[in-house]
Amino acid sequence: MDTLFSLGIPYREPGLEGWWGEKTVTLNFCEEDYVMNHYVAEVCNTLTNALFIWLGYKGLRDCFKYSHPWIFLVAFMGYSVVGMGSTFFHATLKYPMQLVDELSMIYTTCFMCYATFSYGRTKSVSVMLGVALVGLSYYITERYYRTKDPQFHQDAYGILTAIVVFSNMYIIERQVRPALRERQQKRAPNSAIPSADAIVNEMWVMVITGLTIFLGGFLAWNLDNIYCQTITRWRRQIGLPFAMLLEGHAWWHLMTGIAYYYIMWRVWIHRCLDADEDKYQLRWPSIWRMPEVVTIQEAQNGTAAQNGTKTQNGKTAQNGTASKKHQ
Repeated sequence: MDTLFSLGIPYREPGLEGWWGEKTVTLNFCEEDYVMNHYVAEVCNTLTNALFIWLGYKGLRDCFKYSHPWIFLVAFMGYSVVGMGSTFFHATLKYPMQLVDELSMIYTTCFMCYATFSYGRTKSVSVMLGVALVGLSYYITERYYRTKDPQFHQDAYGILTAIVVFSNMYIIERQVRPALRERQQKRAPNSAIPSADAIVNEMWVMVITGLTIFLGGFLAWNLDNIYCQTITRWRRQIGLPFAMLLEGHAWWHLMTGIAYYYIMWRVWIHRCLDADEDKYQLRWPSIWRMPEVVTIQEAQNGTAAQNGTKTQNGKTAQNGTASKKHQ
């Protein structure tokens, strides 16, 4: 079919069998299978998982570098597995890879449930919570494997995610803000530590930004499902590579990669509940950058580097020159 504008990269004819052979998945998406090459079934849906893998690596690195609690190390491992499972799911359209992708979403969210509800609890309560979440994970796994009902998986994931998000919203107002305000009153008025309200308000901006992007991705995926035939026709008319911008499920991957926000959000909540706001800081210069919880020293060094300063032996030299006292 003629295209409106193309860089000479035509689609292959639809319906061709690819290198991985027969599809065994129970879900297939609007991106046409094997129309870009013979070896990867859904190219856009495959490549966009690179965001998960990169952010998972970044989260794991930060957990080691800044000694964040072990549960977040496990959560970022799960987040990385989601990205890798989804990569092979969309590349091969094989059912085992679909299970790796979808079930790791459930397990990672259960890890975040544990991080949220085990904080400050006794060891026995934490153990009971862990056993309950393992049991819940087993129930979801067994039922989904038996029924292969995608709606059940989506409902389970949606409910668990809502529990994590809304419970942490409650925690930042009922626990974090009062605790930060109490400690703020004990500090000197000229303290460099941000005020309690400034810290919590930034948390709210973070979660609202994450929710907006997440829901935007969900909308893109649903529009892709509802208007698949029309969008597929448009893609064929536009031609590659510009047609790739109309892959709604690929946008879902990019925009739900923002789940990284929620893991880091809970890391920062943990630090504030631990009264560590004098040792750690949320570094999030803009919505175009991924947030991270770093040590105060690391944050100061980063600011100094941005301002063109160098720090040596505790002394800062502005513009590469040391200030001198007049004799």
